[in-house]
Amino acid sequence: MATVQAVLRKKKNSSGQFPIAVRITKDGQSVYKYTGQYVLEKHWDEKNRKIKRSHPNSSLLNNLLIQKIAEANAKLIESESKEEYEPVSLIKKKIDKDKNLNFFDVATMHLDNLKGREKFHQYKTELGRINKFKDYVGKSYLHFNEITPNLLIKFQSYITIDLKRSPRTSMNYLILIRTIYNLAITEGIIDRSQYPFGKGKVQIKRFESHKIGLNEGEIKLLEKGKDLTNAQQLAVHVWLLSFYFAGIRVSDVLKLKWSDFKDNRLYYRMGKNKKLVSLKIPDKAKPILRRYKKMKAGEDDFVFPHLKGFDMENTEKLISRIQGITRNINRRLKDAGKTLGISKPLSMHIARHSFGNISGDKIPIQMLQKLYRHSSVTTTINYQANFMQKEADDALDSVIDF
Repeated sequence: MATVQAVLRKKKNSSGQFPIAVRITKDGQSVYKYTGQYVLEKHWDEKNRKIKRSHPNSSLLNNLLIQKIAEANAKLIESESKEEYEPVSLIKKKIDKDKNLNFFDVATMHLDNLKGREKFHQYKTELGRINKFKDYVGKSYLHFNEITPNLLIKFQSYITIDLKRSPRTSMNYLILIRTIYNLAITEGIIDRSQYPFGKGKVQIKRFESHKIGLNEGEIKLLEKGKDLTNAQQLAVHVWLLSFYFAGIRVSDVLKLKWSDFKDNRLYYRMGKNKKLVSLKIPDKAKPILRRYKKMKAGEDDFVFPHLKGFDMENTEKLISRIQGITRNINRRLKDAGKTLGISKPLSMHIARHSFGNISGDKIPIQMLQKLYRHSSVTTTINYQANFMQKEADDALDSVIDF
């Protein structure tokens, strides 16, 4: 007996989500056709083999599953109607062969996957980049064999020269194109024979960004906060709280609640990777917390006022809201910097860099890894390399000071 079923495979990705596949079983042998979509285990209805309604894109994903199952069933019926026996592996190959998806079809699969994983900020960014690539090639149907090294090099030049974007930005475009190309290979839509990336073709090298952090004197100016407006002072307090807690991200600062503070410690779950973090409340942070505690409406109230009354269950709108708040805070910080005589570009982004700049060579790398909440010490070493300059400076002096 031959069957076709949707299944959740058990090898989760780095985000803790599991791949959805269509399983084709014939004569006791099974093959799997992956959909390119991932969901958390809690969103999978094992009994009915579909996405639960609790998932924000359940209808879209379930319709995709119905389509994939129908394609597999059609090939299975066609196979079983033939006199000559066909193994299940051949049926899968026929499904793959019938694929007529072009680059932008697979790009849509990639974007749907981001939405399903609630990566809405990344979704919007990469949608814009895909549309920019579509405008450049001048058509909405692009065969994978048309994506040649020559096309990619010309597109990269277009981004950097015509659009006046940084080399780093142009590389991000190429990384996205490569990601979509790799998805098409994984899905069996194309093979690697014409892969345009790699040695002798287009090689993607990540550019090191120059990380600028404030020094101790500049941070003291922020702490004193003379002649600032109320809006500028609020922005500075958000920045300082981020800095005092080893550079926690602005989205996490804005979502802090009074219930996150217990026994003179902060407990919160990082929005980026869901890690649980516990840090002592530094003495410098306490006056700021006391100031906003006067406006506390309850334990579940936010420390800062920006998200009060907002529907926190709507993830997509929440991300857009936080982006808007961050832009506003950065404008206030820029004005505050001018008032206080800080020449460096002041934004929420450099609170983390400032912590790295001051910590420099002072703190063992393993402790910095813990404070930064990095999964790998290699990530910490690469990040902190921007700020660990003493040894290089001493080495330079040892040569030229004669």
